[in-house]
Amino acid sequence: MTRVSLLLLVTTVISALWLVHSHYESRRMFMDLESARKEAKRIEVDHDRMEVERRAQATPLRVEQIARQQLNMRTASPAITQYVNAQGTATAAVVSPVAGGSQ
Repeated sequence: MTRVSLLLLVTTVISALWLVHSHYESRRMFMDLESARKEAKRIEVDHDRMEVERRAQATPLRVEQIARQQLNMRTASPAITQYVNAQGTATAAVVSPVAGGSQ
């Protein structure tokens, strides 16, 4: 009978230790999950902020302003347009001023 009692005691102690270990692992994994969720939320907020900044940077008015200031670009007009024909020679467009006056 002592052997059976001793075997049951050892089995109970091992079972209790296994239960404590499994609860510890469960809590550890839950904390890892919560920190991953928090990191995902932070990344999502950063993504949304960057998306708003990208939209603000890409407005047509801002692009045109940068093109004029930094790249010294200007709006194409018929006065500065050159046409290339099939032989590869460029010809300047001739624009006559429109005669428009008040009558």
